Amino acid sequence: MPGQSGTLGGTCRPPHRFKVLVAAEQTPVRSIHERSSGVRAWPIWKLRDWLLWKLPDWLLAFVIVVVLSDAVVLGLAASSVTVHARDLALFAGLLASSAATVELTRRSGENNGVVKDVYATWELPAALLLPLVYVPLLPIVRMALTQWRIHRGPPYRRVFSAAVVGLSYVGAALAFHALIRLAPGAAAHPASHALAWMLVAAACAAVQWTINQILIWTAIKGSNPGARIRDELFAREPVYNDVTELCVAVIVTFCVASSMIALLFAFPFITLLQRSLRHARLVQDARVDSKTGLLNAATWDRGATTEVARAVRTKTALAIALLDIDRFKVINDTYGHLVGDQVLQEIARTLTSMLRDYDLAGRFGGEEFSLLLPQTRAVDAMRIAERIRSNIAALSVIAPGALGGERVQVTVSIGVAALDSGTERTFSQLMSAADAALYRAKGCGRDQVQMISTTRGLSAVSGTPRGINGAARDGQPREDQPREDQTPAEPSVFRRARTS
Repeated sequence: MPGQSGTLGGTCRPPHRFKVLVAAEQTPVRSIHERSSGVRAWPIWKLRDWLLWKLPDWLLAFVIVVVLSDAVVLGLAASSVTVHARDLALFAGLLASSAATVELTRRSGENNGVVKDVYATWELPAALLLPLVYVPLLPIVRMALTQWRIHRGPPYRRVFSAAVVGLSYVGAALAFHALIRLAPGAAAHPASHALAWMLVAAACAAVQWTINQILIWTAIKGSNPGARIRDELFAREPVYNDVTELCVAVIVTFCVASSMIALLFAFPFITLLQRSLRHARLVQDARVDSKTGLLNAATWDRGATTEVARAVRTKTALAIALLDIDRFKVINDTYGHLVGDQVLQEIARTLTSMLRDYDLAGRFGGEEFSLLLPQTRAVDAMRIAERIRSNIAALSVIAPGALGGERVQVTVSIGVAALDSGTERTFSQLMSAADAALYRAKGCGRDQVQMISTTRGLSAVSGTPRGINGAARDGQPREDQPREDQTPAEPSVFRRARTS
């Protein structure tokens, strides 16, 4: 059953999403400000270096309260527990199954991004069938194994993750013991009251999921207000995976309640489910650009071709925009490629935040991006492109330096091609038109928007009024722009690809 264990801010897949491992939950492993190569720079004894202390005061207090609450629950439950051999045997079986799942994860590695896994199939039975003291113990042991066998991340993240998972299952356990009383005899004889027992178990699994999401997303939004909850929780694929895990966890719990031998028969099936969930993530990874998190060129091309054909068939408006970072090679040469990567990621985040859910944003290659704007008139496409241009020009990208860093000035040129309602153009024709508009924007001074419409011809919008060849309104050419006797800006990758 899906859930999310806590995170405190981790570098993630661009644009600044959290690196998490979802098993029955999502376990954060890196900070949003932390590079993958720097994980081993978090020795447990260097407490002052932990990014934990850089969190907002309220979020730091929240993290501490969550961890202490889990410890208090464990202590109170341990003080009143009566140990039985059957409980120990069941806990040992569930722990062995969870450890084996960790080993299977180790072979494929702890992937970045949101990766579904199946730990809930072992942790939900512990919550519903064992005394309360065992409930927070299983996540603690599992997180320790993950830290030891898979990936040595900052220890405080693992502690917070274990606490979140443990508290969510404690909530499920308390709910189960309260609700099962409504079905007399179901607790002692699950098989004789299968319907009532499984409905109660499903309700408790939903309680665990809800508590987990509230705790984890409180930490995520506190650490990164730009994180998009809807994309992670309520998109089709996450919902399908969550429902599947919930159903499997309930079935395994019901079978284990009847006989512990069910664990032996459940494990191969759960292994297959784990592999299928990872396959879904691999398919998703194949669609996106790893550096920016936007669609890669092939995926964007397929989606855009389909949308253009639909717009022509339904006689609706549509626009395509090609965006090129101005003087990106100079940025790389001056500040280094790591700063260049940061620029790409900041632009990707800007595009993601400004576009609608049904717009398509992709990275064509290098410093160039492609946008598809369905149901968008020419005038609206110009406004959207200009708004994107002005927001990117206002980005604050800081290159490290001896005096505290230097702000990197980032501008883009954008070419827009608009398909007006009722007109017919192919995808390649719109791309050629957008490329021509982009080429004109580069040649006319950069940091501006140019558009070609199927009925309106060529027009331009720019934050800095310029004429042809970068001339300002006073008629004098800019010093940094090509004059008539100079070679114009290099054609974009779109034009190069078409002419090569």
